[in-house]
Amino acid sequence: MSDPTRLVTEVVDDLDAEGDALEALVAGLPPDQWSRPTPAEGWTIAHQIAHLAWTDAASIKAATDPEAFQQLVTEAWSNPTGFVDEAAEEWARIPPAQLLETWRAGRHELSEALRAVEPGNKIPWFGPPMNPVSMASARIMETWAHGLDIADTIGAAPEPTARIKHVAHIGVRARDFAYALNQLTPPAEPFRVELVAPDGATWTWGPEDAAQRVTGTALDFCYLVTQRRNIADVDLSAEGEDARHWLGIAQAFAGPPGNGRPPASSQ
Repeated sequence: MSDPTRLVTEVVDDLDAEGDALEALVAGLPPDQWSRPTPAEGWTIAHQIAHLAWTDAASIKAATDPEAFQQLVTEAWSNPTGFVDEAAEEWARIPPAQLLETWRAGRHELSEALRAVEPGNKIPWFGPPMNPVSMASARIMETWAHGLDIADTIGAAPEPTARIKHVAHIGVRARDFAYALNQLTPPAEPFRVELVAPDGATWTWGPEDAAQRVTGTALDFCYLVTQRRNIADVDLSAEGEDARHWLGIAQAFAGPPGNGRPPASSQ
């Protein structure tokens, strides 16, 4: 039986490492570079870091002060389609050096808060409550995805690490969520997903004998479920009509389905 406390430690350690990797990309940028537009329409590099900093702050509140967090939820539901963008816009006005320090301090505070949550306890969120492992994994996914937007903007190509397994896991687990967001009924049977990890190992989900299957590289699957690459530009194969359909709507993030990215050939 796995040790819940050890699992929290391992996943939060990965969250710290993912944040450190992104900080290494932005820490040396001149202030004027923070206003560069990223592939996310309307968002600059400052917006990307501002969004991460704001969401970390919300996560800290959820983990340490559930009553105060509930007030934040109430405010968010008064503007469900705009509160994320509005928060990013507000925080992006913070001068770059101060914004970087705010994000740095917040993500370290969040790590400590998640380590302090009793194993098995749930943390409230804008959607279903999460245990500390799930919340840390979600923060890894967001940090990686928004970090990719920044990397694409500045022409960097970070080496993928085993930490993207958290992103892939959320993408697989969110299959039915993606169907629901698109007002569709999810297939009754589970899918088999087999992905080649950055080190060449194979990561798998679902029964071996499943008729519906998705295979390919873990990196490309993560690109797809975070909608950072178009399906035409990823190395994934689907066996079965349902599996092929899922790849067209898959997403690992909360919120309404996005427009995704255009094919590279059209850019």
